[in-house]
Amino acid sequence: MRGQTPRLEARFKGPCIMRRTPGPARVRPSAGGGHDDARGAMTEAREDGPILLTEDLGPVRRLTLNRPASLNALNGDLMDALEAAFDAAGEDDEVRVVVLRGAGRAFCAGYDLNQDAEEGTKDAAGWRRELDRDTKRLLRILELPKPVIASVHSYCLAGGTDLMLACDLAVAADDAMFGYVDVRFGSGVVSMFLPWVVGVRTAKELVFTGADRIPAAEALRIGLVNRVVPRDELEDATMALADEIAKNEPFVVRSMKASINRVWEIAGLRAALDANTEMDVMIETANLPARDEFRRITQEEGLKAA
Repeated sequence: MRGQTPRLEARFKGPCIMRRTPGPARVRPSAGGGHDDARGAMTEAREDGPILLTEDLGPVRRLTLNRPASLNALNGDLMDALEAAFDAAGEDDEVRVVVLRGAGRAFCAGYDLNQDAEEGTKDAAGWRRELDRDTKRLLRILELPKPVIASVHSYCLAGGTDLMLACDLAVAADDAMFGYVDVRFGSGVVSMFLPWVVGVRTAKELVFTGADRIPAAEALRIGLVNRVVPRDELEDATMALADEIAKNEPFVVRSMKASINRVWEIAGLRAALDANTEMDVMIETANLPARDEFRRITQEEGLKAA
């Protein structure tokens, strides 16, 4: 679904305290306004700074989605910033592992429905361009020559789940919740990584039911994430995993990532994602009363009303 889940009642269990390796971390804005401290971005629901923060913590580059007031919903600017940041990390020989997390109350609530409403009605060609572009951007994360770890707390929904699945590994806090509410509002999944990670039967159940409150423990059981830790241990646990990987020979890690990814390539990952894009175009341009009503309310009364 091209949008974040409506009517979120997000929970946040205290501030995320930044872990520092010896010496100061370099914190750089990747897009947006002037310099903003990353610690503030993790604790305040404001959007007056850069939309993506970049830090180097030894050999680990940490990227922080910084649209907390929007639960880090993915809009065009944020997707552009992510693409540029991952490209830069891939080209930097000092970076061995990338960590991706979200500022504020959630990891990511999905694609930004407000932006979709502002853009108005699209034809099939417009939807195809947009959906294909978004999936190709996520594929670039999968293809990055460095391991990428998602550090997930609270809501990780719809497009946010797509983003997490494009990462190589995922460490989740025990307050994390996952899911795809898309079908409830007459939309499809934008980037169909789900069956490749959890299997076809589990993917069908999650998508068909529109489940949007899959708890962290269940996510671990079905293979959606690698590890679950207490909320206040998420940062240290993620960085410990990143540091463990970073100690290994970069060429071997890069080669093994490519080799494992090749399993999906041989099995037809790209063809399946392309086919899903075509299905999504059909869905988005179909005359579906539930989806049309949802969009009408969003445009006329705002996302909260929907």
